[in-house]
Amino acid sequence: QLQASGGGLVQAGGSLRLSCATSGRTFSTYNMGWFRQAPGKQREFVTAISRNGNEHYSDSVKGRFTISRDNAKNTVYLEMNSLKPEDTGVYYCAAEISGYSGSYYYLSRPTEYDLWGQGTLVTVSS
Repeated sequence: QLQASGGGLVQAGGSLRLSCATSGRTFSTYNMGWFRQAPGKQREFVTAISRNGNEHYSDSVKGRFTISRDNAKNTVYLEMNSLKPEDTGVYYCAAEISGYSGSYYYLSRPTEYDLWGQGTLVTVSS
């Protein structure tokens, strides 16, 4: 139900914009998150946006990445600037549908999410 797109190969310092679309009619009630997984590493939290529009970022991307959502289009976006080689990985969007909490502590945990997209690969070359 979640379709991520926009990944690709980019040089360090470049930018990419990821999109994640869903067909759910109640998208506006979902908390949405982005996670990434580098080769040989565990999936890690990148950013999330609550249904109320509160944004949360990991320290590693704060100031470089921006999450946003368009409820009319049932889509969440991830604008990535000043990309670094360590940003390389498969990026997954996820939906937390209960709306239980919009806190960083809650939304940074992948186990709280109910729906996952298929992932889109981002490769940053040095």
